[in-house]
Amino acid sequence: MYAQVEAAGISTAVSDERDAVVIKPSYDPDLVNKDLAPLRKQTWGTYNIFAFWMSDVHSVGGYVTAGSLFSLGLVSWQVLIALLVGIVIVQVFCNLVAKPSQRTGTPYPVICRASFGVKGANIPAIIRGLIAVAWYGIQTYLASAALTVVALRFFPELAVYADLKQHGFAGLSSLGWAAFMTLWVLQALVFWRGMEAIRVFIDWAGPAVYVVMIALAAYLVAKAGLGEIGLTLGTVKYTGWDALPVMINAVALVVSYFSGPMLNFGDFSRYGESFDAVKRGNFWGLPVNFLGFSLLTVVTASATVPVFGHLITDPVETVSRIDSTFAVVLGAFTFMTATIGINIVANFVSPAFDFSNVSPRRISWRMGGMIAAVGSIFITPWNLYNNPAVIHYTLDVLGAFIGPLFGILIADFYVVKKEKVVLDDLYTMSPAGTYWYTDGYNRAAVAALIPSALIPALCVILPGLESVANFTWFIGCALGFAIYTALMRRRPAGAVRPA
Repeated sequence: MYAQVEAAGISTAVSDERDAVVIKPSYDPDLVNKDLAPLRKQTWGTYNIFAFWMSDVHSVGGYVTAGSLFSLGLVSWQVLIALLVGIVIVQVFCNLVAKPSQRTGTPYPVICRASFGVKGANIPAIIRGLIAVAWYGIQTYLASAALTVVALRFFPELAVYADLKQHGFAGLSSLGWAAFMTLWVLQALVFWRGMEAIRVFIDWAGPAVYVVMIALAAYLVAKAGLGEIGLTLGTVKYTGWDALPVMINAVALVVSYFSGPMLNFGDFSRYGESFDAVKRGNFWGLPVNFLGFSLLTVVTASATVPVFGHLITDPVETVSRIDSTFAVVLGAFTFMTATIGINIVANFVSPAFDFSNVSPRRISWRMGGMIAAVGSIFITPWNLYNNPAVIHYTLDVLGAFIGPLFGILIADFYVVKKEKVVLDDLYTMSPAGTYWYTDGYNRAAVAALIPSALIPALCVILPGLESVANFTWFIGCALGFAIYTALMRRRPAGAVRPA
């Protein structure tokens, strides 16, 4: 740490050279640490953002999601249009949420202080952190399934330990526990080395999956024959105007799949060397990359029918059926690496910042991430994943908060504040600060969040509303945006100090 005294009228700054952050003496210790402070150096270019999205897309969950869209009963061109519309919506929204964090060099929970207040920002931080904990455990469990495949391939005598009835605890077999904890430790090691190590990891993880995916698709197509490959999985059920509602549902599914990473994308865009670099990375990483990965997915899944006799939409099961031991090991480790990638970028980094924001004095970025990691064990994610009713009501209800949080953030930055942020006031507890509001809470944001989240949650819970359940993100986002904007415009003049 070193002190830098600037010209008169400019604050004395204390900068951490190692982490390239700026911490001023006026910053309250209850609102800042070296992980939450604004960056002094922003070094991520277009490729780094592109690689981030590759790591987010190239996973077992992404594979299954893309494959399921081609099984909706639509013809292939209709699915591709729905995919393109959905992913372009995601791209536009990611550009919107990226700008405030890239401009200020601050993570998602810090920029939320502008809308919720310096204390109230813990509300969206905790909500997003809890969602990430659940998905972190589920993704780790999915990755551990690939490791189990490899273990049984080389050591078939371990099969007895994969039997839950003979050797199991808390709903998971002994071999499953070993695989899960191995992946848990590996992810923690990558995370513990910091954001630079994460950047290096995702820079090669995403492209590596592409290489293996192309090789797997080529192998299966060669074995099945090119004439056996189609882009429609299953029978076509909808034609003409009947296909339109299904296509709209497909668009909603695409946006919902990316809703979590989209909300806290500021955790990564803050590292962008320029907003233009972030936008270019979003273009190559979302529309271009997602469509390419989806086409590889449907070709690979389509080839499993003639090769294995039935449709297989799980890539781990697909590689486990291949005769070559080398191919099985390579494929399993690749999908394991891909799932680790999405887990770190989507479900480890986010709660790390979120939980650190709750108590910066006591909880560092690393400690925040480890809180999420430990919590992911105690929720026994395999039980969550294997129970559709539980996962539906737990994660979908929590997910109902994501849309409103996004809508409030966008409304505040673009409509209410006109893209202006008082950076230093994000780190002060002074009642004269722009974002102190009332005792550190912006009551307008809290008041907008409650109905905006409650209504989508009811769409998930109440019977008879299944037709709108896929649109809860859009409903919540629109409500949060509209209610927050209306409440803030009703505030008396001068209630918020101009930026």
